[in-house]
Amino acid sequence: MRDNFLVFGSPAIGQEEIDEVVATMKSGWLGTGPKTHQFEQEFADYLGVKYCAAVSSCTAALHLSMLAAGIGPGDEVIVPSMTFCASANAIIHTGATPVFADCTLSEMTIDPLDVKRKITSRTKAILPVHFHGRPVFVKELQEIAREHGLFIIDDAAHAIETQYKGEKMGHFADCTCFSFYVTKNMTTVEGGMVATNNKEWADRIKVFALHGMSKDAWSRYSDKGYRHYQVVMPGFKYNMTDMQASIGLHQLRKLEKNWLRRKEIWDIYNSEFKDLPLILPAPVEENSRHAYHLYAVRVTEDTGVSRDDFMQRLHEQKIGTGVHYTALHLHPYYSETYGYKMGDFPNSEAVGDTTLSLPFSAALTDDDVEDVVRAVRGVV
Repeated sequence: MRDNFLVFGSPAIGQEEIDEVVATMKSGWLGTGPKTHQFEQEFADYLGVKYCAAVSSCTAALHLSMLAAGIGPGDEVIVPSMTFCASANAIIHTGATPVFADCTLSEMTIDPLDVKRKITSRTKAILPVHFHGRPVFVKELQEIAREHGLFIIDDAAHAIETQYKGEKMGHFADCTCFSFYVTKNMTTVEGGMVATNNKEWADRIKVFALHGMSKDAWSRYSDKGYRHYQVVMPGFKYNMTDMQASIGLHQLRKLEKNWLRRKEIWDIYNSEFKDLPLILPAPVEENSRHAYHLYAVRVTEDTGVSRDDFMQRLHEQKIGTGVHYTALHLHPYYSETYGYKMGDFPNSEAVGDTTLSLPFSAALTDDDVEDVVRAVRGVV
């Protein structure tokens, strides 16, 4: 057995990030400033989009993207039940109503056929989630959106490196929202980003993100001289800081190297588990790229152990795991508020009941990976 507990999603942080944070602290400018603006530009360059707005979380990014699109009370936004609660909560924060759709059982991403069934006269947007790092059915969702005049607000919290048909995220939706939470493929500890090619929306999101002020603090207090600001809308406190951006700058530069390490671990898991009575992740669609954010397996009747018992036995061997996720419509708030019940979304329920995510990070050593493999094989 391991000497120490293997945390499920530990970040890969190097000396470069530490040095940049220290340099920022010594600079005297810790809030939203030059490094945040630099991070926005470098992330936009990475994606190949025109505009990026750095914010405090992906939840904030989703919320502000929908506000920029004019989504509000009386509107409906279709979102998968198989996602993290932030996807639905961001819709609720606008005053709109989240309308859940089921996922496909193999890919676990939102099912375009169910999306079609959920469209009403009040539907304003689709909020797809590129799940575990796998792209959604982009073409089908775009066709639905065009046919019904809907916005697409992409939740790409799991999908920074994801590509669909050879093209990166940020090119398939009106706004694409990313997460830099501590367990993500790149981190700023907390943080998020909106990518868009709509200048008006990008400007509106940046104003919304900092109290509705027409100029951020760096613009007001930099060495260019003081600039007066005006409050042009009742905004929020959703800005990213230079402390966060300092980490993000170097995480972004290491993105490809860390992706390759996770792919290496992914291939080891696939090879070591292929003979076990488990459902492994579905193959990646041709000419697309998986971000390799989560490695999730599903138990079956042949596994010989329930999902929760499986997780407990791994825990006893000091191997951390996660569940991504329990279907949203089964959580008390959504079922009580919107009237959802067991049986409404059978695929999402099956995924939520049988899936567990194994330790998966560029920070894992070869010994860590070997420990995970040995523990999983031992349990099964």
